[in-house]
Amino acid sequence: MKYLVFSFLVFSLSASAQQAIEMFPLNQVSVTEGVFKEAALTDFEYIKQLDPDRLLAPFLREAGLEPKAESYTNWENTGLDGHTAGHYLSALSMYYASTGDPEAKKLLDYSLSELYRAQQTNANGYVGGIPGSKELWGEIKAGKINASSFGLNNRWVPLYNIHKTFNGLKDAWVHARNPLAKEMLIDLTDWFMATTADLSQEQIQDMLRSEHGGLNEVFAEVYAITGDKKYLKLAKDFSQFALLEPLAADEDILTGMHANTQIPKFIGFERISQLEEAKKYHQAASNFYDNVTSKRSLSIGGNSVREHFNPIDDFSSVMSSEQGPESCNTYNMLKLSKLLFEDTADESYMEFYERALYNHILSTQNPEGGFVYFTPMRPGHYRVYSQPETSFWCCVGSGLENHTKYNELIYAKADDKLYVNLFIPSEVKWEEKQSSLKQETNFPEADFTELIWQSRKKTKATLMLRYPEWVKAGELKVYVNGKLQQIAATPGSYIPLERKWKNGDRVKMELPMHLSLEQIPDESGYVSVKYGPLVLAGVTGDEDQKGLFADDSRGGHIANGPFLPLNEAPTFVVKKDTSILDQIKPIPGKALQFTASQLLYPDTYKDLVLQPFYKIHEKRYTIYFKTETPESLAEMQRKLEERQKAEAYLRSITLDYVAPGEQQPESDHGFDSQNSNSGVHKNRHWRDATGWFSYELKNKEAEAKTLRITYYGKDSGRNFKILINGNVIATPELTGTQGDVFYDVDYPLPQELVEENEILNLRFEALPGSVAGGIYGVRLLNEEVN
Repeated sequence: MKYLVFSFLVFSLSASAQQAIEMFPLNQVSVTEGVFKEAALTDFEYIKQLDPDRLLAPFLREAGLEPKAESYTNWENTGLDGHTAGHYLSALSMYYASTGDPEAKKLLDYSLSELYRAQQTNANGYVGGIPGSKELWGEIKAGKINASSFGLNNRWVPLYNIHKTFNGLKDAWVHARNPLAKEMLIDLTDWFMATTADLSQEQIQDMLRSEHGGLNEVFAEVYAITGDKKYLKLAKDFSQFALLEPLAADEDILTGMHANTQIPKFIGFERISQLEEAKKYHQAASNFYDNVTSKRSLSIGGNSVREHFNPIDDFSSVMSSEQGPESCNTYNMLKLSKLLFEDTADESYMEFYERALYNHILSTQNPEGGFVYFTPMRPGHYRVYSQPETSFWCCVGSGLENHTKYNELIYAKADDKLYVNLFIPSEVKWEEKQSSLKQETNFPEADFTELIWQSRKKTKATLMLRYPEWVKAGELKVYVNGKLQQIAATPGSYIPLERKWKNGDRVKMELPMHLSLEQIPDESGYVSVKYGPLVLAGVTGDEDQKGLFADDSRGGHIANGPFLPLNEAPTFVVKKDTSILDQIKPIPGKALQFTASQLLYPDTYKDLVLQPFYKIHEKRYTIYFKTETPESLAEMQRKLEERQKAEAYLRSITLDYVAPGEQQPESDHGFDSQNSNSGVHKNRHWRDATGWFSYELKNKEAEAKTLRITYYGKDSGRNFKILINGNVIATPELTGTQGDVFYDVDYPLPQELVEENEILNLRFEALPGSVAGGIYGVRLLNEEVN
C-alpha cells in the first residue's frame, strides 16, 4: 500500500491530479476459484519449469562473470538475449503479490540477487543481457547512433530489450516490495540518464525510431516512486514526438505500423499525463485507444496481422493470414485501457478490458501449459503453443505475466466508492474501510453473481456495480438481502448502492446474456457470434496442425500447417430478411453451447457446436463466419475456389517468403543493411537502400529454382544488383513504366549457387548514385516459372 500512497503524494505535488480511480494493490485482491484461478496455477507451473540460471546467463556474461548455466536458445541466444528475464521478474512479483506463494518469492529473491551481482560487477549501475553491451552503450554515449525500426547500432532492438529489465525491477518493487529491486531500478535509471545525457533532442528522437518498448512509462514510474522530477523529464525526453503530435491531433497514421512497437508508447504518454498537467499526452493516448479499439480490433479484442496494423477498410489480409492478432498487443492494450479507466471511471474501458480478457488473453494459454503468439482469424486454422525449453518469444514473456494478474481490475476504489468491474470469484480487502467484499459466482456459466459484505461494524460506503453494455436495458436486476432494488442506471454505466453496510449483507446481480452478432470492422460480410461478452467459435477439426507445440526455430511460433480452403470453411447461409440469431439455438443441458444447423454450409458442419473461444485448444477453429444468401452462395464459392487454387499452388511451391519492411519477418531472416530505409505505400511495406540490404533465405533441401521479387510499377531511376551468396544473378533497372500496380519478376537461380546450400544470402545492392528497390516481396520458389 505504501507505493500507491506515495504515488498519490506525487500527484498532489504536481500540477494535475487527473486520476479519478485508484487500483487495489494485488495483495488485497484474490481470485478464489474458477477458470482464472486455474489459469494462474497453470502459468506458475510453466514458470517453475524455467531455469533462472539460464535466463540470467546473458546478464552475467555481459558483466564478465561466469554464467552458472548455458543461455536458452531461440530469441534468447540470437540477439534478444535477456529479454525474458525481465518478464520473469514481473510475473514472479505479481504472482507472489496475488497469492503469497513462498516459492515465487524464493525464485524472485534469487534472480534479483544474481542480477545485483552483475550490476555491482559492472560498477556503473548497468545490468543487461544485450550482446556486446559495453560497446553498444559506449557508442550511444558518444553520439554514434544508427537506428532503424527494429535495430540500433546493428543490435536487435536493444532499447526494447532493456525496457524488460527496467520493468521487471519496477514490478519487483511495486508489487513484491523488494527493496533491492528499488535500489537496482534507480541505479539502472541513473546509468541510462548518464549514458544519454549528452545526446541532443534530435539524436534521442532519432534513436526512438528503433522499437523501445515502454521506456517512457517506466521512467515516469521511477518519478512516481522517488518524487524526483529529473525522471519525469527523462520520461518526456524518451517520448516519441513523431507519434505524440499526430495522435494528439487525432490524425490516423497507424496503417502499416508495427502495432506492438506503438502501443507501449501511448501507455507511457498516459502515465505521464497522470503525473503532471500534460493534456497533449492524454489526448494522444485517448485518441490512439479509440482508433485501435473502434476501427482496428476484432471481436476477441486483438488487433493486427503479421504484427502490423492493417488498413481500417480492408481486413482481407487478416482473414487470409496464419498470423492474426498478436498476444503482446492485447497485453499492452489492457494496460492502456486500465490507465484510461483510472482517469475517467468510464465503463466503456471496462467493456474492452472484459472482452479482451475473456476472449483473447485467457485463450492464449493452453490449459496444459504453453502460450500463443498469433491467434489466426482465418477460418479453419489453428494456434501454436510455446514449450518451456524451446520458446522465448515476446508473447511468452508477456504470457508469463498475463495470467498472474487477473485480479488487477476486478475492483477499484475512489473515496468511499467501491467499483465492482468484473464478475469473477474473488475477495477484496478494503483496508481504509476495515472491510472486505467477497464475490461468489459461476459466471459466465451462470448469469448472476453475489457479493457478500464483511466488516466488524456498520460501514457507510457506495458499491458501484457495473451495468455491462451486453445486458439489455431494464433486464439487469439487483437484490439487497433478497429485496429487489429500483435502479435508474442504463447499460454502459455504474449502479450506485449507497448505504450503511453490515456484516453479512448480500447483493445479488442478475446479468441476463443474449446472443449478438458483430461484423468484422470493414463490414466485408464476416460476422462473429457473441453470447454476452463471450465470443463463440466452432471446432472445425484437429488434423494437420504442423508445429502445434513449437520448436526453437525462429519461425516456430507460426502455424505453418495447411490452410483449410476458404471455399470449404463454415458459412452462414440465410434468406434475405431472415434473422441469423433466431436460428442459433442453445443446446439443452450444455452451458454456453449452441447449434446453428439450419444456417451452416456445407453440410459437413451441420453439427458444428458454437462455444466460448477460450475453451477451444489444440483444434482448428472458426471465429468469423461469412454470411451469404442462397442466391449469392454459388458466386461466392466460385470466387473463393479460384482464389484458393492460386493460393494453394503458390504455397505449395514456396520454400521461403520475406515481407520487406516488416519487423519480425526481416528479423527472422537475418536482416542486415547499410543505408537502408523502409516504409508503407498503398498499404504495403517496402524496403530500399542507397547502400545495400540482405536476408538469409531458407532453401529447404536445396530445392530452390526461382527468386520472385515484387516491385511497384511507378518506381523509376533505380538501378541495383541482386546477389545470391555473393554472386550477381540480376541487375534490375526500374523505369516506372509499369503503372500504378504491384508486379512480380521471376529470376532463375543458377543451380551451382543453390544446390548445396540450404541457407541463401540474398543481397540487394544499389549501383553508385542510385537506389536498390523498393522491394515489396521476396519469395523463394522450388519451381522454374515461365
